Amino acid sequence: MMAGRGAGLTAAGGPARHIPVMLSEVIEALEPRDGKHFIDGTFGAGGYSRGLLEAAHCSVLAIDRDPGAARYAESLESYFPGRLKFVVGRYAEMREIAEREGIAAVDGVALDLGVSSMQLDEAERGFSFSQDGPLDMRMGAEGLTASDLVNALPERDLAAIIATLGEEKRARAIAHAIVARRAEEPITRTGELADIVARVLGRKHDDPKHPATRTFQALRLYLNQELLELARGLSAAEHLLAPNGRLAVVTFHSLEDRIAKRFFAARSMPAPKGSRHLPEKGGSNFLPSFRLLNRRPLSPSKDEIRLNPRARSARLRAGERTDAPPHALDLASLGVPRIALPA
Repeated sequence: MMAGRGAGLTAAGGPARHIPVMLSEVIEALEPRDGKHFIDGTFGAGGYSRGLLEAAHCSVLAIDRDPGAARYAESLESYFPGRLKFVVGRYAEMREIAEREGIAAVDGVALDLGVSSMQLDEAERGFSFSQDGPLDMRMGAEGLTASDLVNALPERDLAAIIATLGEEKRARAIAHAIVARRAEEPITRTGELADIVARVLGRKHDDPKHPATRTFQALRLYLNQELLELARGLSAAEHLLAPNGRLAVVTFHSLEDRIAKRFFAARSMPAPKGSRHLPEKGGSNFLPSFRLLNRRPLSPSKDEIRLNPRARSARLRAGERTDAPPHALDLASLGVPRIALPA
């Protein structure tokens, strides 16, 4: 949720600075109605959950792997009593979470990917290179930190991660510089890592993008296994959605969008003959599990980008569930990179 997952919660308590990205488009795609049940798989500060609850007398099961999101949920739970349930967990596990909550099927699922505004704005979370803080980058509260990775992984592995998940052309040079610096002393701060990358790549004064953007993205995706989480989350939504239920996915970079695009394409129309990305679908025997709501991804309006510059790279894809059975999850066909997290 690179640009959003938050909400202006002044009416229900909470900060107004966290702006949900493409809120009206997401709510329109999900079509909330009275009595319907939804899952907000990436709660953040509750922007989409609040939008759904305000649009209709529906209920929302909200999920976030960040325990810090609970403080925003408390405000909404008191403002919409009995209609919001917040659970700390991964959206890839929404089927298991829903089952524990006694939910067999839902009418809509919203996923807003990446880093929330709160996480970016809190230097101690270690996601931002614009604010110096501990080199953490964990979306949850457990496991390895980004500092653990940059100080322990072999140079070859670092280069592979930065090249694959950051799509960084000079990944080898960056990895070499990281290894050289850590030989002198451990790299523990975001500012240190950003400086190392900037020294390798240089920086043009008129370039709005920081040279460390791709490297930070790669480490974050790898550490939190976000692309694997996305693929599994999309499959979980496919299993949970009732016929005519809707799935809305907001992505923020090409790797995420590619997976979402292939997921919907593989389940809504036959693959082009000879495609090396999508499996054959058995011709006339193929039963599409989704109807596309938009053939091309929707982008934020110019007005939204002006008010919230972080929204500029957002893309919305959405589909409506048919009554066909769900399809098997094929990570390779979705383009999920095979880079395992070390034990």
